[in-house]
Amino acid sequence: MRFDPSSAAVMALAVASALTTAWWMDQAGLRSQAQAATPAISVPATGAPAQVLKAADGHYWADALIEGRAVRVMVDTGASVVALTRADAARLGLKLAPADFSGTVITASGAVRAAPVELQSVAVAGARVERVEALVVEAGLPHSLLGMSYLGRLSSFSATPAELTLRP
Repeated sequence: MRFDPSSAAVMALAVASALTTAWWMDQAGLRSQAQAATPAISVPATGAPAQVLKAADGHYWADALIEGRAVRVMVDTGASVVALTRADAARLGLKLAPADFSGTVITASGAVRAAPVELQSVAVAGARVERVEALVVEAGLPHSLLGMSYLGRLSSFSATPAELTLRP
């Protein structure tokens, strides 16, 4: 087995971020709502490995197929769940009322209101995951994020300075 310090660092950051976000979701009362929407039996990821190239801005951007529609997302191992902008959620046909934004999550930009949702499917190239926990952020999120509720369901993902490989 090959030890890749870059992949180990990415995984360590992802675990730390996921635990921090879970704590904040507990504080905001969102975690129990999100867990209620999570299927009791996790369906394994399917498909073929996918490569996501690092962009000139230093981020990994992917064209994800969410609910059958293309959505440009930034891969974010520090996000515990897939996070959608309100505009992307509307394009996906998710109809949300103000009352659906029932919780608050802490982001790098501060506290924001969010609505927990379950996405039927999220795919990047050939790597597909069904029944994915997500949040729709009411305001302030500049772009949608592909977080650990998708990435953590893959059999593995690894990073190099040039690309991410997603393995179902």
